[in-house]
Amino acid sequence: MPVANRLLVKGGRVVNHDCTVEADVYIEDGVIAQVGTKLATPGGARVLDAAGKLVLPGGVDTNVHFQEPGAGCITADDFYTGTKAALAGGTTLVVGFVVQDKDESLEDAFERWKAQGNEKSCCGFTLHGNVTSWDDATSGELKNLVNKGVTSFKTSLAAEARLTDAQLLEMFGRCKELGALPVVHAENGDIIRQMERRLAEQGVTGPEGCVLSRPEEAETEAVFRAITLAHAVNVPLYIQPITGRPAADVIAMARKSGKLVYAEVTSASVAVDGTHCWDPDWRHAAGYVTEPPLRADANTPAHLTNLLANGDLQCLSSADRSYSSEQKAGGNKAPGQTGDLQVCGSGDATLNAEQKALGKDDFRSIPRGVNGAEDRMAVLWETAVHAGKMDENQFVAATSSNAAKLLNMYPKKGRIDVGSDGDLVVWDPAATRTISAKTHHQAVDFNIFEGMVCHGVALSVVLGGKVVIEEGRILAAAGAGKFVPREPFGNYTYGRIAARDRLQKPSKVTREPYTGPVSEPIQTTDGFGRQESARSSRDLHQSSFSLSEMAPELPEVEEVRSPRSRPSTRVINPPGGRSTSLW
Repeated sequence: MPVANRLLVKGGRVVNHDCTVEADVYIEDGVIAQVGTKLATPGGARVLDAAGKLVLPGGVDTNVHFQEPGAGCITADDFYTGTKAALAGGTTLVVGFVVQDKDESLEDAFERWKAQGNEKSCCGFTLHGNVTSWDDATSGELKNLVNKGVTSFKTSLAAEARLTDAQLLEMFGRCKELGALPVVHAENGDIIRQMERRLAEQGVTGPEGCVLSRPEEAETEAVFRAITLAHAVNVPLYIQPITGRPAADVIAMARKSGKLVYAEVTSASVAVDGTHCWDPDWRHAAGYVTEPPLRADANTPAHLTNLLANGDLQCLSSADRSYSSEQKAGGNKAPGQTGDLQVCGSGDATLNAEQKALGKDDFRSIPRGVNGAEDRMAVLWETAVHAGKMDENQFVAATSSNAAKLLNMYPKKGRIDVGSDGDLVVWDPAATRTISAKTHHQAVDFNIFEGMVCHGVALSVVLGGKVVIEEGRILAAAGAGKFVPREPFGNYTYGRIAARDRLQKPSKVTREPYTGPVSEPIQTTDGFGRQESARSSRDLHQSSFSLSEMAPELPEVEEVRSPRSRPSTRVINPPGGRSTSLW
């Protein structure tokens, strides 16, 4: 056996989500073969010294957008620069998205995205399917993609072209039949469009409009609605990402009441807040524009971190969708650019265009997204572990193990144990690193964590038994990471479904037939002047009313103020106070 296929990680403390032990780890042919002390290993194995350090499972990032088109441009980081940076931060598996071109089938889009990832990715990757419309053809494609290893499907409630509630129910039901995990971006698109229009009419053009037009109520309503619909179908639901306190509290409450809902927060939402969008420097403010937006309440990051530490929220993603903010030498266009689409992500910073400036005159045109793939794990270690809110085991759960369980990849991923994949990180909790766009490995020229000092550094990273990061040097090449297929009906998400279906199955009541008198139907009105008979009276359960199609009346926005100088607001409650209970 070639020596390169043997690796001994020696002298560290092995950290899983459920325990920490002093142990060595021996990896052979990419799979962990032994974990323990005084291991009997074959000769010729390379030794990686982890003395005095922690040995963690490789990180799993459930939400990245590399070389993804949108908002008139393509993200600054492609599969190569994005996954290279992810590895540098300790992440060994990322989850991207199958995004269709116009007139392209979902299956063809999958093959294209899989090929792009296999060609460029430095770490392992898998994919969520993007569902933007619903019909019989799409339903059939979901089955074919599940057979190809795509077992999670995402749809957005904020998009202008989005599924109706009835279509969501059908999609959720189809996912349940296939054992796939439905994923939702939860914001009420009707509220967003109305608020965007009102703000524009009142002269708001800057980045602050991106926060004001997507209020927490829009996120909270959509989260509640998605959970309600999924519960009606009895299917597990994953919501990505959550940025507001009320929406996070709805999820925590729903889980406590037995709903099968899981959710993620982002590295941005646990470390910074949306007040940056009011910065007088336009480029700085635009650099923090994302969706759902970072909230202007400075207490939100700590609140989300607490829920993540308590297990009310499950995963920390990066939601990396990075766009350049500053002009670099080399002009606005990269080789291969077509039409008005700005193509970046080549790994050459000189090709970065001023992508955020597409919205310099209208906040609605600012490309929405921030960085985070490289800094995700370090940021959480700093804000949660170093701050005393999490222990090292909870950190592993939030950055790796829980995601691996949701994706039905555990214990191959997200765990250091015999039979698990040889993906791990030698982590130094005593080392520090100052985050900066000048030193990070991403192609984007802006970093929302600029100047943040993080305790906790990924010293070495092992992918499939091979050292790919060592003392800051990146040894992985493009194409080193491949697509990882997944199986449906994961036990973590579907383990309780069959029992619930059985217990919730309705029982028919056997009765003697009614033989008494029956009144004659009469013509009545339905309250709107329309005639209906007693036999055809409206069934309120069949009403055409849909929360997704009705936005509440919103107040006039008279003046845009920084949240640092927010005026007082009159709140009128009904007699007895306003109930906030949802279940």
